Amino acid sequence: MKPSEIRNLSNDEIQETLHNKNEELFNLRFQLSTNQLENTARLKKTRRDIARLQTIRKEKEMELM
Repeated sequence: MKPSEIRNLSNDEIQETLHNKNEELFNLRFQLSTNQLENTARLKKTRRDIARLQTIRKEKEMELM
């Protein structure tokens, strides 16, 4: 996800997307440990998406203060 796409989401949508990405990361790690993961680059992409979501969520929280 691009930061501009994330900034257009509401706080609830960001929270839901973050939850989904965390579940996806868990599943990818599980697949990696069982040697079923074909595209290991998805791990890095998912981790970065989570970091972007958390950063923008925090930015929005700071704006409200």
